[in-house]
Order: sequence, then C-alpha cells, then structure tokens
Amino acid sequence: MNRRSSFGWLELLTGIFMIVLGILVFVVPNLIMTSMIIFFGLAAIIMGITDIVLFIRIERYTGFGPILSLITGIVSVMSGVVLLIYPKLGAIMLTVLFPIWFIAHCISRLMQIHHIRLIAGNSMYFFTLIVNVIGIILGFMMLLSPLFTLSAIRCFAGCYLILLGVESILTAVSRMGR
Repeated sequence: MNRRSSFGWLELLTGIFMIVLGILVFVVPNLIMTSMIIFFGLAAIIMGITDIVLFIRIERYTGFGPILSLITGIVSVMSGVVLLIYPKLGAIMLTVLFPIWFIAHCISRLMQIHHIRLIAGNSMYFFTLIVNVIGIILGFMMLLSPLFTLSAIRCFAGCYLILLGVESILTAVSRMGR
C-alpha cells in the first residue's frame, strides 16, 4: 500500500497557501502594507517549517541533510516571527529582508536539486531549477535597489509566490511527496 507522508501534505498545503497569497497580492492592490507584511510573515514561517521538515526527512533516510535547508528554515521562521511582531518596522525591513529571503530560499532549493532529480524525475528537476534561478535573479535585483523593491514588491511577490506554490504542489504530488 502506497501511503502519503506528512511531508507531501505539508508541501501541498504550503503550495496552496503560496498560490492564494500570490493571487491576493494581485487581486487586492489596495492591500495595506501592514496586512501584506503579516501575510509574508506567515508565508515565511510556513516555508521555514517546510524547509526544516525537509532537512529532517532527508537526514533520516540518507544519514545527512542539506544543512542549508535547516539554516534557511530557521532564518525563514525567525524572519516571519519578526514581521508578525513588528509590522510597522517590517515595511522598512521588507526592502532588505524580502530579497535575502528570496535568495536564501532559492539557494536552499538548489542545494536539494540533486535529491529532487533522483526522487521526482527530470521534469521536476528542470522546473525547480528554472523557478529558483529566476528567484535568485529577482532577489539580487531587489537587494541592489531598495526603492525598486518597494515599488515592485507586489508584482515580484505575487508572481514568485504563485511559482513557489506551483512548485510545492508539484513536489507534493510527485514521488518526493510520498
């Protein structure tokens, strides 16, 4: 009997949350910055927990885990908590923290890409590779221009959150989620 692991369900829920959050960013353009920061704080916490669970799962089966997944998971959770506790300060922090989170999360996923190819196959490998290379490029663009980040964060965030959601759902339904 082929049972789904809790990792598959967590990835599926993360994916759905990311897609809904990405769509909300586009559909409700008058979303108050504080609300956006709270949503991004929740997203960072959920993604951080997912990275930590992935580290634990891979370590259990291989004897080692990509330590970067653990580190980025902890940083994501901490960043999310800070955004939730200090939403007013979050608007300023978002111009630096958000691009760093993009870059760290993408590097974490790229560090796991070998496992993704072995478990989920070539199509998931290439999709993950493309999405995370785009994320690194966008992250550096935002990091180099904080004013650009403030003006374009909604567009970048919406698109990238939807891509992250699709990637998470594909991971959940692939062999990696089993």
